[in-house]
Amino acid sequence: MDKTLVIATFNPHKLAEISAILPGLGAALRALSSFPGSVPAEEDGATLEANAVKKAVAAARYTGLPALADDTGLEVDALGGAPGVRSARYAGEGCSYADNNARLLLALAGLPPERRLARFACVTALALPSGEVKTARGTLEGRIAAVPRGANGFGYDPLFEVARGPRTLAEFSEAEKNAVSHRAASLKGLLPALLELFPAP
Repeated sequence: MDKTLVIATFNPHKLAEISAILPGLGAALRALSSFPGSVPAEEDGATLEANAVKKAVAAARYTGLPALADDTGLEVDALGGAPGVRSARYAGEGCSYADNNARLLLALAGLPPERRLARFACVTALALPSGEVKTARGTLEGRIAAVPRGANGFGYDPLFEVARGPRTLAEFSEAEKNAVSHRAASLKGLLPALLELFPAP
């Protein structure tokens, strides 16, 4: 049996983070982007779960291997849960992390800390070539800072102050982030299924 788990992403930051969270898995983690001819699935679902499942199923079908995908959204209470499922494209198609952060700060301009409550939500999907799919969800509570802080992480990490402390996720070390993050929580929910497929060596 091929001991490869496809990570349905074209984002090297996401591949590195998932690899760090799943160090004991008896599988080689390989990004979908490394398979010739592969293309990203269109993230047109109305929910994080729909997008995660679509990406995982498409990757499993294309490669013939078990595939893992996730979709993550930042939900800001003062914005009615936005940017939510459109978090990666909040400032428009092809936008940068900096563009998204700038738009978020503009949308929250003038709001006091108590009105900047937010959470990261992540849904992870594991799809098998047989068509079987399992999902798990993880969240991380916090609020949006007034200015970006920290040099680690990616995406909205420099603006996301974790509820349990005054630091942003970008001020956490990689190990600290992976111990508390929404992605780690969702992956933990799938760990029994992953270990059944790929027992630790």
